[in-house]
Amino acid sequence: MERLFRVASGGPGARRPAARWFATAFVALVALVATAGVAAAHGGAVRGAARESLAVPTWLFLLTGGGVVGASFLLASFVTDRAFIASIHAWRRALPAPARLLSRLGQVAGVVSLVAVVVLGFVGPDTPTRNLAILVVWVGWWGGYVASTYLVGNTWPSVNPFRTLASPLPSLDRPYPERFGTWPSVVGLLALVWLEVTSPLAEDPVLLSTVVVAYTVVTLTGAVVFGTDTWFSMADPLSRALRYYGRVAPVERTDEGLRLRLPGAALSETRLVTGRDEVAFVVAILFVTTYDGLIATELWAGVVRTVVGVGVPPLVVYLGAYLAGFGLFLVAYDLATAAARRTCDTYLSAAELGRRFAPALLAIAAGYHLAHNLGTVLTLTPTFLQVLAAPLSPPANPTVLVVPGWFTALDLGFVLAGHLVAVWVAHATAYDLFPSRLQAVHSQYGVTAVMIAYTMVSLWVIAEPFVAPPFLST
Repeated sequence: MERLFRVASGGPGARRPAARWFATAFVALVALVATAGVAAAHGGAVRGAARESLAVPTWLFLLTGGGVVGASFLLASFVTDRAFIASIHAWRRALPAPARLLSRLGQVAGVVSLVAVVVLGFVGPDTPTRNLAILVVWVGWWGGYVASTYLVGNTWPSVNPFRTLASPLPSLDRPYPERFGTWPSVVGLLALVWLEVTSPLAEDPVLLSTVVVAYTVVTLTGAVVFGTDTWFSMADPLSRALRYYGRVAPVERTDEGLRLRLPGAALSETRLVTGRDEVAFVVAILFVTTYDGLIATELWAGVVRTVVGVGVPPLVVYLGAYLAGFGLFLVAYDLATAAARRTCDTYLSAAELGRRFAPALLAIAAGYHLAHNLGTVLTLTPTFLQVLAAPLSPPANPTVLVVPGWFTALDLGFVLAGHLVAVWVAHATAYDLFPSRLQAVHSQYGVTAVMIAYTMVSLWVIAEPFVAPPFLST
């Protein structure tokens, strides 16, 4: 997706065990910066705003960001009580329910967009920023629509064109293998990411349309074999990712209509994540949101050139770092929950704590996604509108909006905001899990430590100037 933007712009005190765990997690996450070619699902983030040099030393900037998250943990721990947290999370307001016609219009819009992507990818202009298929997928859908699912509410169940096409098809209703759980969605998400990493998917309209057609065929086949509800709730990576993002949003749909809540309040619900497979999917969402940023840094470029220089094929370097990066994220989170169990002295298993604290990570992923994509949406919106008006004969040089360099400050603010919401959600979850206030506070040491480390890594990625990832096909 960063390749698309380049075409448009023309240029490139806890106890001692907790302390030991923090050191381990921090080293692992810092190592990830140097080694992980990790990915952002189906296109990842692009940097739409020019980067200005920081006015303060980078180390001071990163420590300040980590300190903000740490201070928010202390503030939440010592100035809130169980009743106050319960009142915050119980706040709800009913909203007028949308007319059924709006749902139908959403379905039509989804199917029309899908057809347009497929057709115009094959017959439209070759230039990425003049092809509506490219702009619909990466600017309209990935950059804009996905952000709406965590900023407003998840409308994907109505808009989802794949589900709309699958619903009238006959179903074989084969039993879905229980042992599969939601692991197919984890594999699907990582596979989509890897395809985006290693191919010019964001700049080749024909390739993009081919992948969309293949995804449609796989999705419809799965829905026919196992049933529409089963496939889209268990195996489809896009539906599951957007459903999780929707839990961050302030608007939720209930049987009675729409309801307004505070952003992130739904992330502390007891049964939001129910097993190891769903924990892995949440971690995968967090992992993939860092991809384009990490591989677009000078540090990563230097590592790749060095390793390739000794004879390792570039594809092996990227694949190895990709898998290792996801593994490091999982290990870091497992260490966090193991530390939580030790420091709070509970009968609950580390797996149970991992399941309950995992949803807090979704707020971090949402903040990081917004930081990476808002600038691009603003930059290419004039382009999108001009191409939409004449998809078969767009302007030779569509208009591109140049956002000011200070826009970077908003990106950093979004990252911090996501982490602060995550700290609050973890705090609310701890109070729901443990009867003792001190036990609840102690349980958050490990999770807060990994959030502080991840904050520093995220801020570093956001603040780094863009460098084209070496050896990738263009």
